[in-house]
Amino acid sequence: MALCVASLGCLSCGYSDFRLPALPPADPQIGYQWEPRPNPVLPHGAAGDPDSHDALNPSVVRLPHEYYNFYSGYDGKTWRTLLASSADGLSWVKQGAVLSADPAAGEGSSIAANGAAIYDSGFDYWYQAGAPDNPQIGFARSKDGRAWSKSAFPVIGYGPRGSWDERALGDPYVLKAGQYYYLFYLGQDRARRQRLGVARSRDGEHWTKLRSNPILDLGAYGAFDEMGLGEPAVWIAHGYYWMLYTGRDAGEHRRLGMARSRDGVHWDKLPTVFAGAEPWDSQVVCDATIELQEGRLTAWFGGGDAARPDQNINGQIGMATLHAVTVTARMAK
Repeated sequence: MALCVASLGCLSCGYSDFRLPALPPADPQIGYQWEPRPNPVLPHGAAGDPDSHDALNPSVVRLPHEYYNFYSGYDGKTWRTLLASSADGLSWVKQGAVLSADPAAGEGSSIAANGAAIYDSGFDYWYQAGAPDNPQIGFARSKDGRAWSKSAFPVIGYGPRGSWDERALGDPYVLKAGQYYYLFYLGQDRARRQRLGVARSRDGEHWTKLRSNPILDLGAYGAFDEMGLGEPAVWIAHGYYWMLYTGRDAGEHRRLGMARSRDGVHWDKLPTVFAGAEPWDSQVVCDATIELQEGRLTAWFGGGDAARPDQNINGQIGMATLHAVTVTARMAK
């Protein structure tokens, strides 16, 4: 979801210089080919459902015998985190809303969604909440994915005056590597530029932001990501950290770009751009979440047929396979 915006200083984080764990030697000739299914695997709901207008922002967790999908549902007024379950990641059964905003906790009343879930003896979930025009990032834990215990909000707050994330934070995506959690997120400054940064934590609640953020900047004039970047999804393969991210162009069309890095901090954008080819995702492809299992890379993503910056895009969730391929010298760096 795109953000607009107001401001405070960062009260819940510090700053440091760090890198993600070192990786084995890389193969610079490896890239990815996108193979989406033609139809949504999780459509939006009917009138009166909590996802009647949009079903977007999937965050898929695989357990031994079941997939859990914590996705964002919009009913025309409120964004909530909804749960769907599946035996194969393809056919989903909706379970309803599991997380809503708590105004008494400072989360506002209109959004507690757009989150990232992982499983480690229980579900950990980082989500976007607060005022619609200047959200921050919250954190909750659950044993069963339905009943949640929230930490004090926010766990990551605004940066100081003049910083790249002074006015808003959102779109969390968490990767656990070594002894740390690494959280990739969108930050917005007073000029409404939306870029990507990273923070790290030992416990998922107390975060240190990278001093040199942002890690990924806007594209050049006319590029698919000239108006903003968001919704990162990060994984490790072939000696690289890889990222799918959403780019917005001047017409509010959204597509997925790809970047890669040897240290998780210094990123190279690749010329690969994935756009929708079906009527249902013809204007928007966004919000990827990744599963890497036995060498197979699966992505679930949001799609829509209306070019808008945030909601009411008739959002539905699709599924794609990413195939590792040998690429040209132009892509290899």
